[in-house]
This record gives sequence, structure tokens and C-alpha cells, in this order.
Amino acid sequence: MPFDTDAVRRWLDDIHHHIVLAQTFAEGMSYDALRDDLRTTYAVTRCLEIISEAPRRLPEELKAQYPSPRSRKHAS
Repeated sequence: MPFDTDAVRRWLDDIHHHIVLAQTFAEGMSYDALRDDLRTTYAVTRCLEIISEAPRRLPEELKAQYPSPRSRKHAS
């Protein structure tokens, strides 16, 4: 069954959006400054959670075309 390309595009755009947000939140901060800034740490962590959960919505046939680096590493 073909997948909804518009939905996939929205999900990929959402992943990209949260990558950019996380980078923007942490931009110019040292590790120590980020660690000590609760709001920024929370914001970046939340973005990473969203990024890590989003691929679950992608169709299996699409994910099969682009195996994760972890999958490729263990396949050898």
C-alpha cells in the first residue's frame, strides 16, 4: 500500500524544525552554561525527544529504504 507522501513530508519537516530549534536554543552556549541553564536544557531535551519519537510515524517501507546507522553497523 502506498504511503501518504504529504504526511511523510510533514513529519520530516517536523523533525527538521526541532533539529533547528535545538541548535538555536543551545547556540553559543558552552556545555557548562547549557548544563546550568534549566530552561534551555529542558527545551533542548524536549526537542531531542520529539526528534527521536518522530520516525516511528514513518511508513515501514520508507524506513526500510534508509536503514539507520545503528542498523547498518550491526548488519556487518
